[in-house]
Parts: sequence; C-alpha cells; structure tokens
Amino acid sequence: MTPNVSFVFAGLSNSVGVFARTDGRLRLRAKITVPEQALGVTLTPDGRYLVVADGYGGAYVLDVTATEHGSRSAVMGQLTSSGTGAIEASVSPNGKYVFVTLENSDELAVFNLHRAIATGFTRYTPVGMVPLAQDPVGIAMSPGGRYLYVTSEVAPPSRQGTLSTIDLATAETDPSRSILTTVPAGCSPVRAVVAHGSVYVTARGSDSILWFSSRSLARDPSHALRGSVRVGPEPVGLALVNRKTELLVADSNRFDTAPRANLALLHLDSDGRPTLSGYLRSGSFPREVAATRSGGQAFVTNYGSSQLESVSLPGGPSRT
Repeated sequence: MTPNVSFVFAGLSNSVGVFARTDGRLRLRAKITVPEQALGVTLTPDGRYLVVADGYGGAYVLDVTATEHGSRSAVMGQLTSSGTGAIEASVSPNGKYVFVTLENSDELAVFNLHRAIATGFTRYTPVGMVPLAQDPVGIAMSPGGRYLYVTSEVAPPSRQGTLSTIDLATAETDPSRSILTTVPAGCSPVRAVVAHGSVYVTARGSDSILWFSSRSLARDPSHALRGSVRVGPEPVGLALVNRKTELLVADSNRFDTAPRANLALLHLDSDGRPTLSGYLRSGSFPREVAATRSGGQAFVTNYGSSQLESVSLPGGPSRT
C-alpha cells in the first residue's frame, strides 16, 4: 500500500493489480504485467518503489508513481540470483537492501537495491545468500531494523519448522554469517510479524499462532517461545490491526475439500500476549493480509474465490 493509502497493490499471478481505494472501497484500476510471477509485494520505506517477489531467483522493482497510473514502463528492472522459488520480500529501514526468501533453494537472497537502480539492473548480482532450513517463506523486520526474522517450514530430520533470527547489518555485508539463532517454530511456519517486543508466527501445520520474545530470540533462544494460540485450519497470512492491539489471521483451510473460510481475530494485551477474540467470515482460501497504518482497515487476498477483500475493523468485513 502507498503511504496515503490511495492505492492497494496485490500480486495477481503474472501481474500486479492496482486497486484504487475510495471511501474504504476498492476498484481494480490497472494491471502491470510482469514476465514471470508476482508473489510477495512490499513497498520501500520512502514509498517510491514496489518490490515484488518473482517466483524464481529474486524480485521485480516497480516505480510506484508509474504503477499507480498503470504505465507500461512501471517495471524498472529485476533483481536476480541463482536461487529459485522467490516468495516473500522485505526492505531494510533505510531502503538500501532487499531480502527475498527462496523457498525452493532454501536461502535468503540479499540485494543492494540502490546499486541495482544506479546501474540500471545491468548484470546485477546479489550481495550474497543466507543459508536456511528447508522451504523458507515468511520474513519480518524488527521495528528498529536490527534483526530480520525468517520462517522455514521444515528442518530435517525433525518434522518441525524453524524461526531464524538474522543480524541485519551482517546480512548486508556478509550474508552467509548473519544468522544469530534458530529455534523450533511448530509445523510449517509460513509468515511472521513483529510488535510489542514479540514475534508472532503462523504455524500452518499446527493450526496455531506462536508467540516469541524478540529479546530472547537473540539472547536466550531456548526460552524464546512464550506461548501459542489455536486458531482456524492452516493459518497463513497475518497483520497487526487496530493500532497494533490485535492480530488478524487468514485461516486458509487450503487442504480441506469442505470450504470453511475464516479470519481469526486475536487481542494483544499490554505485554503482547495474544488471546483469541473471535472470527470474521472471508472468501475462499484467504492467504495474505495487509492493513492500513492505523490498522482500522485490512485487505485480504482470497486465493480460492479470486477476490481482494476489504475488512473494516471493528465492525466486520465489507467485501468489494
């Protein structure tokens, strides 16, 4: 989303959907076609560029103003690596570096965005790779930009997945040596968000939200897990809403033949402890969740019903 929230961007197979937002309602204004896939979408902190995981070795970089106008020249270039399976992306607080999880090659690719733009994306290679456990997907930045948190779905021979804490400064200069700690994180952890000195992870295979102390993840990892909350089936995306006092979770129910699509709402107390408040209905297979800065409105991509859903909080969902 752009800082003024006039537009919402979403990955639509092999294009980026540009949705105009007026009075809380959404209208598809344009599609920006990309050569490969358009998966995880994120903005640089200054709102100038849109970074879109390409499903292969990196990400596309789009000019936000051109994207809002539906310009064919919106795609500035592509960040590429030798890895495969790019699915989620994050940008450093200074906007200089891009981090992309490579699900198929079990790595995190680190790119110098400023250098790539300055050279016109010509013969550009990544700074390096962070080796991870099997199927890394979710990625989240700590509020101060000191740490990066990445989920991996499986850590053989265990059936559990992991949550790795990465030192951001080291990742920007020596990625292969940047992992500080790695802890078990339930079955198939796939997304993460950070707030209140805590890291919240959707453990898809455990039907749960896991709650970790961010301080302990870096300093005392064996005691970092603070609790878990059972939600609906196969949770994937999650976002902080209502001024970071609640979590909205997409219970994807992706492997069930009998559709039951819900959005779980969790309240966060002053210590960051989550408790389940209830559920909102959604379209089929809700997957990704994003929210406005105030968290008064959220946006959910419903993969099964091909919808971008607008959810007003509090007060329940309003589909557009």
